[in-house]
Amino acid sequence: MIDNRVKFRHLQTFVEVARQKSVMKAAEVLHVSQPAVTKTIRELETVLGVAVFERDGRGIKITRYGEIFQRHAGAALTALRQGLDSVTQERFGDGAPIRIGALPTVSTRVMPHAIALFLKEETGSRIKIVTGENAVLLEQLRVGDLDLVVGRLAAPDKMTGFSFEHLYSEPVLFVVRGGHPLLRARQDVFSALGAYPILLPTRASIIRPVVDQFLIVNGVANLPNQIETVSDAFGRAFVRSSDAIWIISAGVVANDVEDGNLSVLPIDTGATKGPVGLTMRSDSMPSLQQSLFMQTIRRAAAEIARDA
Repeated sequence: MIDNRVKFRHLQTFVEVARQKSVMKAAEVLHVSQPAVTKTIRELETVLGVAVFERDGRGIKITRYGEIFQRHAGAALTALRQGLDSVTQERFGDGAPIRIGALPTVSTRVMPHAIALFLKEETGSRIKIVTGENAVLLEQLRVGDLDLVVGRLAAPDKMTGFSFEHLYSEPVLFVVRGGHPLLRARQDVFSALGAYPILLPTRASIIRPVVDQFLIVNGVANLPNQIETVSDAFGRAFVRSSDAIWIISAGVVANDVEDGNLSVLPIDTGATKGPVGLTMRSDSMPSLQQSLFMQTIRRAAAEIARDA
């Protein structure tokens, strides 16, 4: 039996605090006062009989019981949103919205092609594409703000409650501007890396552990001129205007390399290959429109892999 003391505001507030990891930030997003957020969480904890958050230094963190409740709260909010969207669709003839999280590795090739294929289906569905770091997108997927995340497979400890469908695998590349000194040098590339600025993915990114391990295996223990970034626009602009070396997933720069705007250093990076695919919540059932969109992603990935 559902406890009628649990209201929509309890679920919404709990999910937002869990996502923001901050009462203050959650209050700002929800446009209510901090005391109101605190009161709502305490009401929820009274109903559940357990604490869902605990202090962590100056901040807060979710408890074990909170993590269990989060999975169901997120699913409940998602179901409610889908219900509201369905009514809107019936009233106004709009297609149900599809909210996709796209990691950089699929944003430049796979997603544009998939969108083009999906538009040909003429479903009338609204599409929302969100980009960002994997951890952020997975959190949005977990709480129901996204329906699907497309990109590299996350670490096992991040995949609790999710399922993954493999589409293809891709390596990390070392890319530079055309005419870069290392393209014509006969010396070992790894021994020369320290002489140039190196653009690296941030430590929170999926491929950073892969990159770090690859560098260590090849005798590179320290890079004095590191620049961490998740900005593709900055990476392209900086590399094309300097002697910097960009270590990045192949999918991010595939079009740049194909068009001759960037060049790949002659390094065997086969060991950095990782799976790219679809990440979904294990407890969710895709709508018809979502299923159609997933199929177009599969087609787009297959066509790109075939042409590569």
